[in-house]
Amino acid sequence: MRYDFDTIIDRSRTDSVKWNVKDGELPMWVADMDFMAAPEMLEAIEKRMAHGVFGYANIGNEWYNAYTGWWKSRHGFEMDQDWLMFCTGVIPAISSMIRKLTEPGDYVVVQTPVYNVFFNCIVNNGCRILENPLSYKDRAYFMDFEDLERKLAEPQTKLMLLCNPQNPAGRIWDRDSLERIGKLAVKHHVYVISDEIHCDITEPGKGYIPFASVSPDCRDISITCISPTKTFNIAGLHTAAVCVPEPSLRRRVRNALNTGEVSEPNSFAVTAAVAAFNKGGDWLDELREYIAENKRIAADYIAARIPGVFIVEGDATYLLWIDVGCLGSDSKEIAGFIRETTGLFVSAGGYYGKAGNHFLRMNIACPKEVCLDGLSRLKTGIALYREHIGSGFS
Repeated sequence: MRYDFDTIIDRSRTDSVKWNVKDGELPMWVADMDFMAAPEMLEAIEKRMAHGVFGYANIGNEWYNAYTGWWKSRHGFEMDQDWLMFCTGVIPAISSMIRKLTEPGDYVVVQTPVYNVFFNCIVNNGCRILENPLSYKDRAYFMDFEDLERKLAEPQTKLMLLCNPQNPAGRIWDRDSLERIGKLAVKHHVYVISDEIHCDITEPGKGYIPFASVSPDCRDISITCISPTKTFNIAGLHTAAVCVPEPSLRRRVRNALNTGEVSEPNSFAVTAAVAAFNKGGDWLDELREYIAENKRIAADYIAARIPGVFIVEGDATYLLWIDVGCLGSDSKEIAGFIRETTGLFVSAGGYYGKAGNHFLRMNIACPKEVCLDGLSRLKTGIALYREHIGSGFS
């Protein structure tokens, strides 16, 4: 490989949210990677830093061209420059849009299990969560369209938050499913905010389908949140975009972002995004290969050494969604026990909605040595938990 993903980088004492743990603990929970950013990006950021003046920044054509060029070449979707708006992050954008596109007490539909911060965005901005649980069958997730229509038909449903690809299970939604969402949303006058932040981290040879690209229905009711931050491990630089093709909706979204004060870039936000999309493609392709190998290692390890436990099928993200239903216990209890006994810090599936209660989420975007350490701790923790509850597995 041209790029180094094997070197272990000490992230302690760097004010890292992920690594704010006790000595000896191994955090594999929050979705950021333990890899250094692409050298092409570091070079661009260092050049900008060397200038030494960090005043207010504009969004220039190079930023728009970087986004539109990437989505055209990587995802086959031609975005008009006018559709794009800068924002400091996907979650600040979603919160701002919920405030402006709903009234207090309105419903926002989510398909659970789903990224837990969605719940905070909805409740903290005066709305109510309406769950459309995904159907779980044969170790994979599918949409329940009958239930979805019932939820979208509720008179107070104004928005749907779509996770595309899906977090936490890494499901890439197919064209037919996305098209059906668009038709139902148009029928019931609901806007769809599609969080596509994980779209670039897919299995080699696999691609995702931008929701807005599927049909005129999807395009006209879509608000798409995109960003290089997950893909290139630069969440701390606060750089993202919102894509809204329909002009009248775009005016409302622009007002939301401006009112929420989330539309002004810091001195490195534009530089980082441009460098990522214009120069980071080779790094990303090697990263995807590396993560795919970590996933294969994890799947083989769990299948061979942790009976009754398995990974849910998914072709996107660097997150493992691990079915621990055989233990018959609450995921928060299991995750807490594993952390207490082994130091491995994984996310309890219950935080992603009731439908996630018998799962754990584990981040394997790390050097292979660290990944194997985490898997070993997982094996030990589950074995100890089985002893603790008197399970029949061995």
